[in-house]
Amino acid sequence: MSKIVGGGPKKVLYTLNAVRHIGLKNSAKALTAKNTCKACGLGMGGQLGGMTNELGEFPSVCNKSVQAQSTDIQSPIPSEVFSHSISELRELSPKELEHTGRLGRPIFKAKDSEHYQEVEWDWALQYAIERFQKSEPNRSFFYASGRSSNEAGFLLQLLARLYGTNNVTNCSYYCHQATSVGLGSTIGTGTATIELGDLAHCDTVFIIGANPASNHPRLIHQLKNCRDRGGNIIVINPAKEPGLVKFSVPKSPASMIAGGTDIASLYLQPNIGGDIALLKGISKAVLELGTEDKTFIESYTDNFFAYRNDIDATTWPDIEKNTGISKIKIYELAEIYSQSDNTVFAWGMGITHHQFGSANVEYIANLALLRGMLGKPHAGLLPLRGHSNVQGIGTIGVKPVLSSDVFQKIEQTLDIKLPTREGLNTLASLEAAYAGEMDNACIVGGNLYSATPNSKWAEAALDRVSFKLYLTTTLNQGHLYGIKNEALVLPVCARDEENQSTTQESMFNFVRLSDGGISRLDNVRSEVSILSALGKGLIDKDLPADKTFSFEEFGSHEKIRDAIAKTVPGMEDLKDIGVAKEEFYVRNRLIHTPQFNTENKRARFQIHAIPQPKDGSDRYPFLLASIRSEGQFNSIIYEENDTYRYNAGRDAVLMSKEDMKQIALKDGDRVTVRSSSGELKNMKAQTFDIPPGNVLAYYPEANVLCEKRIDPRSFTPNFKSVPVMIERFSS
Repeated sequence: MSKIVGGGPKKVLYTLNAVRHIGLKNSAKALTAKNTCKACGLGMGGQLGGMTNELGEFPSVCNKSVQAQSTDIQSPIPSEVFSHSISELRELSPKELEHTGRLGRPIFKAKDSEHYQEVEWDWALQYAIERFQKSEPNRSFFYASGRSSNEAGFLLQLLARLYGTNNVTNCSYYCHQATSVGLGSTIGTGTATIELGDLAHCDTVFIIGANPASNHPRLIHQLKNCRDRGGNIIVINPAKEPGLVKFSVPKSPASMIAGGTDIASLYLQPNIGGDIALLKGISKAVLELGTEDKTFIESYTDNFFAYRNDIDATTWPDIEKNTGISKIKIYELAEIYSQSDNTVFAWGMGITHHQFGSANVEYIANLALLRGMLGKPHAGLLPLRGHSNVQGIGTIGVKPVLSSDVFQKIEQTLDIKLPTREGLNTLASLEAAYAGEMDNACIVGGNLYSATPNSKWAEAALDRVSFKLYLTTTLNQGHLYGIKNEALVLPVCARDEENQSTTQESMFNFVRLSDGGISRLDNVRSEVSILSALGKGLIDKDLPADKTFSFEEFGSHEKIRDAIAKTVPGMEDLKDIGVAKEEFYVRNRLIHTPQFNTENKRARFQIHAIPQPKDGSDRYPFLLASIRSEGQFNSIIYEENDTYRYNAGRDAVLMSKEDMKQIALKDGDRVTVRSSSGELKNMKAQTFDIPPGNVLAYYPEANVLCEKRIDPRSFTPNFKSVPVMIERFSS
């Protein structure tokens, strides 16, 4: 195979071609306006301008930004499209469906109908109100993706709770909820401990279970800078991702001219699910080298002796067996880490998408604590969040359980009463739907069907919800599957089209202000205006006359921000952001001094056994991880082929050369992949650099293979260590 370098001239040309397709005037306006980037949680834009990050670095732009804009800057879907049946629309690929255009008018599908039909706004809102009015509140759930604003998210959770249910959930239960749990138990906070500027001064960065070359491309520039300073980038990933080996950074002329910059200084490839074993091995080597920070451990942590005893009791043969990595290579990594003064640990869903995802995160935190890489500038923990406001959506309360102080402040500030019955998380809401216990669902953004494990089960669960209300900019498979009963889809503004400013929170805890104001479509509405109208019809009429709160008044983003500032700790500066235009870091999140957000202000080492992700039978000899391609963002498919993985198609199964040889396969052979929950037929086997016994397939197509096994602490499904078998396909 020819050598692949991430980034480079091809990506520059891709961007130029996308800009030509969008139109120079439209793309320039969208990419330079004072609005937050719509793609990953790294964050850029806001009041410094569309292609500028919080450090003032320009241009801070990537393909993901351009791809996201390309679907927003589309004409409305022609009415004639809806003359086609649901079955016919399902024949479109996800990419084709995304590019049919923007949804320009509300559409409704009656029970057992095969067609959507366009309807008027007044009818749509009144019908939605009537459907929710007919049901007991706890037979409904409310879900938000990370695309929504803080203002819309806060109003959504208020709507749900005043309607009478805490079944309020968000997409983080399918991605980084394990991070929130794992960091909460070790350091008392669930988000990054560093700011973007810390990356400019660290000397070592761990990239664990993540592929930022594809999913957070602008982070690669920071990794390149670390290498330029003489620092080290340690990549831990079962797959040898070409973009993490070498990347031609478009922002750097020297990198482009040289044909790319080396990114990884050391690249270890553990078995899928072998992260805890590897992290224990690194810790064991550090302890044997005697390079732990004894003063930090004694002064600022608890439970170290029990942790050390567990590490001492873990044998090197067990570590090597579970990781597939030799003691020599683990020692090489430990020696690099032992020489570091400032290390940042970054990780993605390769860590959280396991039945033991929370424990995985705890062991990353353990390793950082072992050498005092927390509680000081230029070192710490960095979960690589996916969507541009997924962290903010959690911050402002789109979750089943509010902290007691937020609960009390909302009741006191708004003079309202909230329900106390425990709410359901994302997968639990669908479990209830499958059991016939859900009448309604309000789904704001995202693609809940495609994001859910065990696709056939997910479709059946959604089919059993009597009425589903969707708020979206474009159509996706979630509007075509699981809609046996009624479905009402409402078209909403893109972020830069909002008629009032909105806010978003990056994975660095940095809150940006988006001005909105771009006009493209005449008949779309903001999420806040829709939720306000629903609240007015559902709830305002039943409020006492002397109540100061009303959903009608909360159509004002300024009023919502004032309420958030008064009720959500750390968000006090949100109150005046619309006027002062001063963006800010959420208070008490960054940890630059060794005082942790735990009850006794000390961090705590956590202990777990090495997990065994295989089911113990010989029937499913491989472990499969689902992956994203360079040309996709979450479940949105922009390009059918993955240029960073030898142009693999959506039907590819990536396997080691040893496994290909063992079962007599060559590149291009067709195979069937089976798990205990489903199968993928007529897939294309393709050689890739991955340890034997491990295979990769693309998300969300591979979700049909993913059982509904969850991390019992974070309730995050197991998308990344799925036991499977592979055999030749026979038609």
